[in-house]
Amino acid sequence: MPTHKLCAKRGIALVSRSRGRPAMTTSDDAVAVLGIQAPPATRRASRWRLALPVGLLAVPMLAFLTYFFFYPALGLLLSSIQTQDSRGIIGRPFTLAHYARLINVELYARVLWTTLRISIVTSVLATVLAYPVALVMVKSRPMVTRIITLIVIAPLIVSVVVRGYGWQLVLQNGPKGMLNWILMTLHIVDAPISVLYTEAAVVIGSLHVFFPMMVLPLASALGKIDPNLEDAARMLGAPWWKVFLRVTLPLSMPGFVAGFTLVFSLTAGSFVIPAILGGASAVMLGNLIEQQIFVVYDWPFGAAIAVVLVGLVLAVNGVSMWLLEGRRLRRAE
Repeated sequence: MPTHKLCAKRGIALVSRSRGRPAMTTSDDAVAVLGIQAPPATRRASRWRLALPVGLLAVPMLAFLTYFFFYPALGLLLSSIQTQDSRGIIGRPFTLAHYARLINVELYARVLWTTLRISIVTSVLATVLAYPVALVMVKSRPMVTRIITLIVIAPLIVSVVVRGYGWQLVLQNGPKGMLNWILMTLHIVDAPISVLYTEAAVVIGSLHVFFPMMVLPLASALGKIDPNLEDAARMLGAPWWKVFLRVTLPLSMPGFVAGFTLVFSLTAGSFVIPAILGGASAVMLGNLIEQQIFVVYDWPFGAAIAVVLVGLVLAVNGVSMWLLEGRRLRRAE
């Protein structure tokens, strides 16, 4: 007898026998019709997989983070409130003098404000420059989008140290620097300008290094905007700048907040770019931590600076999450 007729007869018999009982699922019907039974080992494995809590899958990663992140962070926090004696031993009594020293001493307070200023300026410039690039990536043809994406992410394959020294050659003070040579050749300036070892040099280098972190989240957010919304605004007579401010910018806010937070956090915690391009006139918190720990050997004060830096980054991330959550709640209402 053909297979399909046999399955039909068995199916009819199965339906007639199962009246008055709950209907079986499709997989159960197929198993019953074809007379297939799962091996005992398979049934035991299925029961074991169902009994295994899903949370256990996160245990290896939690153990890794606990040992290599949370435990050192807790030790750093504890060291920041301890005292170091003349022999270099860290212990009691507990004190907050290291945090007060960071704020009250003018030299260290200047480093803190320099870090904030460079991070904010870099993030704002990255936002202004990233929006046009992200819009072109989203609205262009696929080939153009791939080319621009490659150009944006290509610098990531080059070491930060190499890029820092490359910018040092470009921004070198004196007539031999590439930037000064171009400006003097075009008769834009009569004498070489001093850009290297300034805050401007650190901003330029940080912008080049962390620019992809702003473009990619923005492009992802812009790609989710319905083009009909912008077309409708134009049809109603809105100029391009009003379409951007009233439609594109609000809808791309998640990508903007994510990119701004990434650029700010990475710039505030950077060490290589300020060390290569900033010199002694643009010292940031990362450089100050290195000096206090490896040069001065003042571990408690270096730990206090690190805690302040981490708290600063966490505060910016918390504000970003609060803004996004408030925006979601307003949209839900």
